[in-house]
Amino acid sequence: MIQNLIMKIINNIWPMLVVFIVAIAMIRFFYLRNHRERFCLHKELSYLFSIIYIWLLFEILTMTELNSGSGINLIPFSEITRYEFGTTMFNYSIFGNILIFVPFGYLIGEYVNPKQIWPVLITTFVTSLTIEFVQLQIGRSFDIDDILLNALGGVIGYLLYIGLTAIGRHLPDFFKSDLFYNILWIVVIVLFGIYIFGYWGVIF
Repeated sequence: MIQNLIMKIINNIWPMLVVFIVAIAMIRFFYLRNHRERFCLHKELSYLFSIIYIWLLFEILTMTELNSGSGINLIPFSEITRYEFGTTMFNYSIFGNILIFVPFGYLIGEYVNPKQIWPVLITTFVTSLTIEFVQLQIGRSFDIDDILLNALGGVIGYLLYIGLTAIGRHLPDFFKSDLFYNILWIVVIVLFGIYIFGYWGVIF
């Protein structure tokens, strides 16, 4: 369900996304040129991914098509226990709300590099709280469980960042080099491109 939702959003916004990526790429090119900074492929792709992720997060969490009713739930865990384990709605409501904020927590760790977990938890909580207020204004519901699950996803993302960073310190120098990260990013983009075009090929 989540996969279909993401693909639906990409199908709807790809023209704007293409223009956006080209505009950002040109701005970054002249910024690096004017400030005489060295171009590093994996860093630029990481910045671009971060912006696109926030954009897709906004699109997913404000879609009125996802509305299953309006109202306010302030009782923790009441919605979590509403669905039977393993059902589509359970996976979407529980795992979906967690997984969608894992990259958010990871990005906070990468850009802020906090020494404690509180900045990640507070940032994720406030962001999710804001999203729930916005959803309430567009005909969707306000659910405290969504906020708790989003915050958990953010914490998991931050712990993932901590773990990968710790592992990275003990790797050989090549695996910490810009060349390795550039190759890794290219492989990820190629695999994602194959996945996207394969998906569209099935549809069309």
